[in-house]
Amino acid sequence: MRRLKLRQTIMHPRGSGAPDNERGAVAIIVAMLLVVLMGAAAIAVDVGALYAEKAQLQNGADSAALAIADDCAGGSCGDFAATGDEFANTNANDGSSGAIVTFPNATTVRVATNARDANTDADSFSLFFARILGFETTEVGAIAEASWGPPGSGGAFPLAFSDKCWDLSGAVDTGQLQKISWKPGVTCTNPSGHTIPGGWGWLDDPDSDCYAVTGLGNAIGSDPGNNKPTQCATILQGWINVLNSGDEVNVLFPVFDTATGSGNTGSFHIIGFATFSIVGWKFGQNGVYEYHNTTAALGNSHLACSGGNDRCIIGQFIKFQSIDSVGGVGGGADLGTLDIRLTK
Repeated sequence: MRRLKLRQTIMHPRGSGAPDNERGAVAIIVAMLLVVLMGAAAIAVDVGALYAEKAQLQNGADSAALAIADDCAGGSCGDFAATGDEFANTNANDGSSGAIVTFPNATTVRVATNARDANTDADSFSLFFARILGFETTEVGAIAEASWGPPGSGGAFPLAFSDKCWDLSGAVDTGQLQKISWKPGVTCTNPSGHTIPGGWGWLDDPDSDCYAVTGLGNAIGSDPGNNKPTQCATILQGWINVLNSGDEVNVLFPVFDTATGSGNTGSFHIIGFATFSIVGWKFGQNGVYEYHNTTAALGNSHLACSGGNDRCIIGQFIKFQSIDSVGGVGGGADLGTLDIRLTK
């Protein structure tokens, strides 16, 4: 029979476990790992806090730039420094941040926000875990620019107005109530005495969705005929609902200086965009295609478009400012409508 040999275990004189030199190595490794873990914690926590602070600062810069641009577009920039501080602080969770407002050009405002310590008023952001690594504070900031000016493009109800119709002066916010007629007898015409023969004033609407997009200098085509497609009925009903509720219907329209051709070969040369506050119209017979088109509704028989084949729109040009809702600042003719938007 074979005998099994047992392996003899030699115990360390001090008892079980690793030798002293091995214990020291483990301690060093643990210490190094702790430093790495603490560094990772510093990165995770502090970088996350930095991103949150950066987002707050960017919101403050964006909103301040838009607010100041809106004031400036209205004719007075006001106390723009106070406006910058107000929006910067409002958007900061701790209610403390700084803002510097400058104007790169006559129609652009630049707002630079920076983190500010709520306790010391120092222009810095306090770190937490990174202090262990010797970094107590850092600088955080954000920049936004907003510009204002006449829009360079736009999309809306597919009608174009002659610049001879536009009567809004720089001294008033609202022009005269007027009727713009296409039939019979075109009003505010170009020197040739007509808009586009057979063109009526409608813009080409290839999608038949009662919506046309135009831009400066575009020679957009005309759409001949009296009546718009039935797709306009929904838009017109919406206008009626708004007007009946007591609110205003303010629509952006392209304005042309010259028109050439005739019928569906005609085109309009767009020079800018104006806002028309609509009170009534006659685009067809009955239903939504005719609204407030009576002397009783308008208080003036000269404003009514009453003949069976008459076609007109009734309202007044107004000054109008919008934030990022039309075609963007494009350098068109200043017709009282200004677009305001972030450009950086």
